[in-house]
Amino acid sequence: MKKLEKDMKILRKVVENYLKVGKPVSSGFIKEKENISVSSATIRNIMARLEKKGYLSQPHIAAGRVPTDIGLRYYVNFLLKKTIESRYDFTLPSDRFNIESNDFNSLLDKTSKILSEYSDNMGFVISPQISKLEFKHLRFIRLAEDKVLIILITSSNIVLNDIVMTSVPLTQEELDKFSRYINLNFKGKNLTYIKDYLIKEVPKYRVKFENSIHKLSLFLDAYFDKQRTSHIYLQGTSKILEKAELFDTERLISLFRNFEEKNKLARLLSDFISLDRVKVVIGSELQFPDISECSLIMSHYGTENQVLGSLGILGPKRLPYKEIIPLVDLVAKKLSQTISYNQ
Repeated sequence: MKKLEKDMKILRKVVENYLKVGKPVSSGFIKEKENISVSSATIRNIMARLEKKGYLSQPHIAAGRVPTDIGLRYYVNFLLKKTIESRYDFTLPSDRFNIESNDFNSLLDKTSKILSEYSDNMGFVISPQISKLEFKHLRFIRLAEDKVLIILITSSNIVLNDIVMTSVPLTQEELDKFSRYINLNFKGKNLTYIKDYLIKEVPKYRVKFENSIHKLSLFLDAYFDKQRTSHIYLQGTSKILEKAELFDTERLISLFRNFEEKNKLARLLSDFISLDRVKVVIGSELQFPDISECSLIMSHYGTENQVLGSLGILGPKRLPYKEIIPLVDLVAKKLSQTISYNQ
């Protein structure tokens, strides 16, 4: 075995044992538990070398080593490759992913609960932003003088709704006209596209349709003023509290404050959305002091043609990554299959 391969094997063993016991890992412990065919002295030299490279740290002179965020990153990258190449060794009940009465929001809430239950950590699902979803039908319904309900059926047959507060006085007749105009001209597009289109096109129709087009444009402006973040579904915040010994007390309090401010948390987590099959962000990589003692494991869900949102698990850095990475991957697949099957 080459020197680098041997070093990385020892690193993986140190990380795995640290994740299990939560204490500094010594060379003697690795020799005894892992049945490695090298001496304790050799293992100790390798661990010292790994410490110099930044993969391990030694909390106390007489203690063993613990992985740094860099060491955890190497270990997680190794696992991510294995997850993509291997099959799952567990299953999830399909009936947990049923859409009941076209209630998409309930499905997302159930999915966050599944993530929490199976990981014993906090599960989250970030909903789609309606403004970015391609639709096949849309309707506006006047609820009050300053309140309008948007009902949108996406290209994948998901029914979503939202309420817009507007200062533009609109009758139901006008809203019906807007709905017909949009459905006739913009099927397969999204509200963001329509808003941008109207900005360009209003001058062309200033004489014939100025009032109607201008009102529609103002109405969409009111909607986009409100549409700054997606909704986040959280389950299992109490499970974080049960692991209080893994967090600094002040940071734990600040973390729970973020949980209460769901819009802020949704914005924070949305910053890490990517098209990676599974993305893992560890500790200092999060670049937010309040959650620097956490790890984030996330993936995205949607249809073959469009990413709708993201989901994942937030927990302490000492997570069983070997189980949680494939769990997040499988839940994302199951949710995406449910949405696609509903088309």
